Amino acid sequence: MELHTRTEAVVHLDRLVSNLENIRARMKPGVTVMATLKGDAYGHGIAGVLPTLIAQGVTCYAAAVWEEGRAIRENGAKTEPILLLGDTFDDQLPELLRWDLTPTIFAVETAAKLNDLARASGVVHPIHIKLDTGMNRIGFPADERCYAPIERIAAMKNLRITGAFTHFARADELDCDYTDRQFKRFTDTVAALRARGVDIPFIHVANSPSILLRPEVQLDAVRAGDVLFGLCPVDSDVWAASGIREVLTWRTYVALVKTIPAGEPIGYGGSYVTKRETRLATIPVGFADGYRRGLSNLGWVTIRGQDAPILGRVCMDQFMVDVTDIPGVCRGDEVELLGGSMTIERMAALLDGNVDEIPTGISKRVPKRCVGG
Repeated sequence: MELHTRTEAVVHLDRLVSNLENIRARMKPGVTVMATLKGDAYGHGIAGVLPTLIAQGVTCYAAAVWEEGRAIRENGAKTEPILLLGDTFDDQLPELLRWDLTPTIFAVETAAKLNDLARASGVVHPIHIKLDTGMNRIGFPADERCYAPIERIAAMKNLRITGAFTHFARADELDCDYTDRQFKRFTDTVAALRARGVDIPFIHVANSPSILLRPEVQLDAVRAGDVLFGLCPVDSDVWAASGIREVLTWRTYVALVKTIPAGEPIGYGGSYVTKRETRLATIPVGFADGYRRGLSNLGWVTIRGQDAPILGRVCMDQFMVDVTDIPGVCRGDEVELLGGSMTIERMAALLDGNVDEIPTGISKRVPKRCVGG
């Protein structure tokens, strides 16, 4: 694959399709895939991946904020429901009507404002109710305290409750009573609300880790987010056996190769001093591109099929690697930043971070190219 720009992130659509098929094979009959595209499709780019998801028959989407919902509409999802998982600022509530986006509601006051806007527009607008079962983030408390406020919302003439959901805090743990308690709290609360006359036609709790670990919590939909893009949300042994692959790779090229003597400091602060005569390659990518400074003197790249360790600090726009033991490296050689032996999972582990941070942290100055679709 020839490189035609300084650096690019490559989105492998064939892997996306394979991951989607893998997820569907784990689903019970009648369960819907809700493709979760928050964080600009976890850093993969909504515009690039959405046509493939539509072609594969995905009919339900989620995002975090209304701007992402708009991007899903603008890139092909014309009538499919789009759930916004996060909050919408009051002054931006009209955007929900404009783009037909389903907000997460967890306050009567927000519902009342949206109801007024919908009435003025002559529409009945869909909403989902969020129940907090133990994440302690957003949501009505999943107990008797939520009955009265949700009943008030259900009575609003220009809003229609089309669903309810909760979010698991520890679904990635292999044996976790906490997830069981959250699931029971949610289903008990929904049952109580329904018994009180609140119509809740669609409910969902299964997030990415529970798709792999907890088939028993599949309700009407599964929210496939990081697992859709091959971002490991579970124990590494479970992940290795899952058959799911990382969708994104990242590459650049060698800008310069030179030989420096032993005892020479490299980069800002001289944090690495050569222990031998060293062939040093300069890589024209840095933390302004999203290549993390924490990889200084720790990470590596792949050149000519071999690993080249980073020497010195990662700079804003460049860093250096040791190619002494890789024969023939020269300017223009392709460099795999992600996708060789340095996977997203491995990079996250080196940085003591979350896999989602890696692709979502790639800067917008790095173009994305979709292949294999």
